[in-house]
Amino acid sequence: MTATMDTKSPAPMASLWDDAHAATLSEPELLLYRSNLLGSDMRITNFGGGNTSAKITMTDPLTGTEAEVLWVKGSGGDLGSIKLDGFSTLYMDKLNALKGRYRGLALEDEMVAYLPHCTFNLNPRAASIDTPLHAYIARKHVDHMHPDAVIAIAACANSKALTQKIFEGELGWLPWQRPGYDLGLKLEAVSQAQPNLKGIILEGHGLFTWGDTAKSCYEVTLAIIKRAEDWLAANTRQPAFGGAKVAPLPLEERAALAQRLMPLLRGKISQDEYKLGHFDDSANVLDFVCSNDLLPLAALGTSCPDHFLRTKIRPFVIDFDPTNPDFDKLVAGLDDALAAYRADYIAYYTRCKHDNSPAVRDANPIIYLIPGVGMLSFAKDKATARIAGEFYVNAINVMRGANGVDTYVGLPEQEAFDIEYWLLEEAKLQRMPKPKSLAGRIALVTGGAGGIGQAVARQLLQEGACVMLTDIDGGALEEAEQNLLKVAGRDNIATVRANITAEHEVEAILNAAALRFGGVDLLVSNAGIASSAPVEDTTLEMWERNQSILVTGYFLVSRAAFRIMKQQQLGGSMVYVASKNGLVASGGASAYCTAKAAEIHLARCLALEGAPHGIRVNVVNPDAVIRGSRIWDGKWKEERAASNKIGSDDIEEFYRQRSMLKRSVLPEDIAEAVYFLSSEKAAKSTGNIINVDAGNAAAFTR
Repeated sequence: MTATMDTKSPAPMASLWDDAHAATLSEPELLLYRSNLLGSDMRITNFGGGNTSAKITMTDPLTGTEAEVLWVKGSGGDLGSIKLDGFSTLYMDKLNALKGRYRGLALEDEMVAYLPHCTFNLNPRAASIDTPLHAYIARKHVDHMHPDAVIAIAACANSKALTQKIFEGELGWLPWQRPGYDLGLKLEAVSQAQPNLKGIILEGHGLFTWGDTAKSCYEVTLAIIKRAEDWLAANTRQPAFGGAKVAPLPLEERAALAQRLMPLLRGKISQDEYKLGHFDDSANVLDFVCSNDLLPLAALGTSCPDHFLRTKIRPFVIDFDPTNPDFDKLVAGLDDALAAYRADYIAYYTRCKHDNSPAVRDANPIIYLIPGVGMLSFAKDKATARIAGEFYVNAINVMRGANGVDTYVGLPEQEAFDIEYWLLEEAKLQRMPKPKSLAGRIALVTGGAGGIGQAVARQLLQEGACVMLTDIDGGALEEAEQNLLKVAGRDNIATVRANITAEHEVEAILNAAALRFGGVDLLVSNAGIASSAPVEDTTLEMWERNQSILVTGYFLVSRAAFRIMKQQQLGGSMVYVASKNGLVASGGASAYCTAKAAEIHLARCLALEGAPHGIRVNVVNPDAVIRGSRIWDGKWKEERAASNKIGSDDIEEFYRQRSMLKRSVLPEDIAEAVYFLSSEKAAKSTGNIINVDAGNAAAFTR
């Protein structure tokens, strides 16, 4: 896994509206169709940002009469992937009646509590704070988008004059105001006073457009954005971000620095909550971090509230000189620089807080900018970290456009605070579900394509971990990845084909985990083979292969993971999937049994060395995990059947009857034990063994 630099030019913005398809859709379905088209293009709006609406005449289920109903994107969700159930539905007559309850700007937040009383057809989807922004514009279809090109104009010092100049009276303009009920009334006033408008630019925030049909609204939105893009491209009069100050490091060097830095940085900011990282060295990012104006522009922060909420008041610029790339110097200055950032954030909170403001939140930065290298983003989960980075790319694009034609203006500090610590936002945060037990953890599973490996990965994913899978079988690994994508999203899973007996390939596995997620917290050593032969028929090659994979391979992966865990200073957990055969000798399997015994003893050695660093090392001993096992699909099954003088088809029943509990052991059973030892439930266990063998008296630990 390496850094990536996107050099492709975006396709020209063009209408994707399909009249034939649209003709088959109802009015709510047309709204959905329009929304998905708009939300699928990041130039039009950011992930989760913006909203759409339609005022639709429907039959009131209570009275049987016709009613005008506002369909509007509900709270949360993303336009690109929204379904019909993602829209709130509200009676327009009740929304209009709310004007009589409005008591002024200072008390506008109380209007949110009235919105549920306007619900049409008992729709459970909660209405968002943006509902009045759509309700009171006297047009049937309304789009509110966050296109970089339009926000660039909105974030200029001369935003109002530029809006008039570029759009020649087709767009109105409103000064910055936090979204809410009062802004809805102001949008209504402008749209009614100037009926020929096609939309309104909200200073520092975004774009409102409208139309009489779903199609016309969509195409007006696209036309306005394209016009903004074209004007900016034609009128840029100065180099982006003040021109280049330094050249970016070569691609491989950028990746190498990022993967070295991310575990160290992650450890420093994860003391109270585990963070996951994302790295971006795309062309736009490199232009910004290599520029003369990096420091002053970064200090201004973002303008659009959607950008700001994801990226904090300002990014953290790492002191690094790519012309003299001294990594040790970079690291030496991190603690003091992070302390200064946290102190600055606390000071910002103290200056801006109100009597009823929520308590100060995590003071660590989210966005980290490295000259010549790129951008890191850290958040409580991988998707949020990635999306935060995407939002800051939006902000970079805005700064590029604004500074190219005028002067960029960030969100005023008090306004930024009032959004970040908005009581309505706090209430939304409090409603979020409790994090899963392994949230924020990064797991590496070797032998990840096998039955046990997949079962372990599935269990860890279900408990909130990100998982890096590795296996020597590339085809099986790809199949495993596709299976696991049904359990968790693309953000949470990564794979790398590797041979754990090769030192350089093991290093590549850990580097990939660091670059993709930020480090490693959990190691599940599960790669394995099985060989069976009488001692006189045991070849040196068989002996050495067992030792190489089951001992040397486990040592190499553990050593590499151990180093990163020590760097992070977050503790960690290693779980070896060994075997009953590591405790109980079996005839005709000396190579395998000896290697498994060594594996168990290696775990005990590492438990001793890991304890001072909070690194726990434990063992799970399976026995006869036949179903779903790639090992038992090979020669091992026939060899063990021959050794026990039974047919190969009778092997599962043989082992089941041999056990004390007379039960089969499944991959999922091993996964449960691995999860227990990986989790905080086993926080006080190290150097231990859990047998998952349905009972074998000879394997009792002692």
